[in-house]
Amino acid sequence: MERTYIKDITPGIHRVQGFVENFRNKRTMAFIVVKDITGKLQVTVEKEKHPEMIEMLDRLTIHSVVSFEGEVVLSEYVKMGGKEMYHTSMKIESVAEALPIKDDSDIDVRMDYRWIDLRRDKNRLMLEMQTTLTAAMREFLVERNFVEIHTPKLIGAASESGSDVFEVKYFDTNAYLAQSPQFYKQMAMASGLERIFETGPVFRAEKSYTSKHATEFTGFDLEFSYIDSFEDVMKMEEELLTYALTKVKEKHGDEIVALYGEEYEVKVPSLPFPRMKLADVYKELEARYGYSVPDELKGDLTTDAERLTKRLSADMFGHEFLFITDYDASERAFYHMRDERGVPQGYDLIWRGVEITTGAQREHRYDVLKSQAEEKGLAEDVKFYLEFFKYGCPPHGGFGIGIDRLTMLFLGLSIKEAEFLFRGPSRLTP
Repeated sequence: MERTYIKDITPGIHRVQGFVENFRNKRTMAFIVVKDITGKLQVTVEKEKHPEMIEMLDRLTIHSVVSFEGEVVLSEYVKMGGKEMYHTSMKIESVAEALPIKDDSDIDVRMDYRWIDLRRDKNRLMLEMQTTLTAAMREFLVERNFVEIHTPKLIGAASESGSDVFEVKYFDTNAYLAQSPQFYKQMAMASGLERIFETGPVFRAEKSYTSKHATEFTGFDLEFSYIDSFEDVMKMEEELLTYALTKVKEKHGDEIVALYGEEYEVKVPSLPFPRMKLADVYKELEARYGYSVPDELKGDLTTDAERLTKRLSADMFGHEFLFITDYDASERAFYHMRDERGVPQGYDLIWRGVEITTGAQREHRYDVLKSQAEEKGLAEDVKFYLEFFKYGCPPHGGFGIGIDRLTMLFLGLSIKEAEFLFRGPSRLTP
């Protein structure tokens, strides 16, 4: 008999397989709650009818893996969908030892046994939500003539700067793990592909132990040509995120509230997202909340200012998102286009007080780009990249979003909990 997923169970004869979530072994009856990826089902064993099951039931433990065949009936006394299986045959696929972790175990202990921790309903929902999120973003872009590419993660030069990269031995030379697909996204623009996106791993050699940083995470990047300004990039991103959040709310909104709480209700944002210049952000933070920083720090957004933008955006605009523009050129990558005043034509997008994106119009003119690379001391390091712009390249821009960081903010998690397997300065296993 073929297996039936629990969500598809109807009255009749079925075969189910899964983990034992709960088990009550009474004198004459046994009640086993079986859980698969789609749901839970109570299986009832009548020992008098099946004495051959008694020895097996005595060996059964929580989290063992089982297969049952039997008749499913409707029952008003069963909470799990009002369905109950009366078994005719049982097989123990795997007996579980006593678990080394609990739901309230320390997070680093849970990370040691992540494969067990992932069995929790919250983590199953987290990964299902990620699936819906990335599928929705793909769908949005494919409908707008984007094509998906897959760029190399072993590269010959650092993609952002000379620091914060992992250097690896590559035969008789050295290579780096890509900090982003930035160079190759722009190569695609020079190739005439016009609109591309990618989902893939990103590596950052940052010895950071915060709740939002990881040394490896999943990035969702896109780039597109023939833009007039970075406003086109911001418009693309706000429409993309609104579309994706709508899909997540439709599919998982109720369960997110049930498992994580009402404070994590998915709120579909209104368009357009509010926009502020960085200097105006600092003025408002000081005027409203008494927060100030020295002038020499006002070319970038400080960590405390970033957190306060959650309150600022809510108070000023009634919105969870905020675009911040007009950063200092010294704080932006060399490939960001600058206007006649030298101001980078890019932005950060903040959601719930955390930066989720840096986006920009890129510099596509070879001479200007070469000059800006020289200014940062990178001209030799990025020589191969500069070649992309010698033979014609359309005006273009793009951005990248961290899927794990989005998940973290959706559900109020730390970055350790928002990744399938976390990688940080002190974690390489499991």
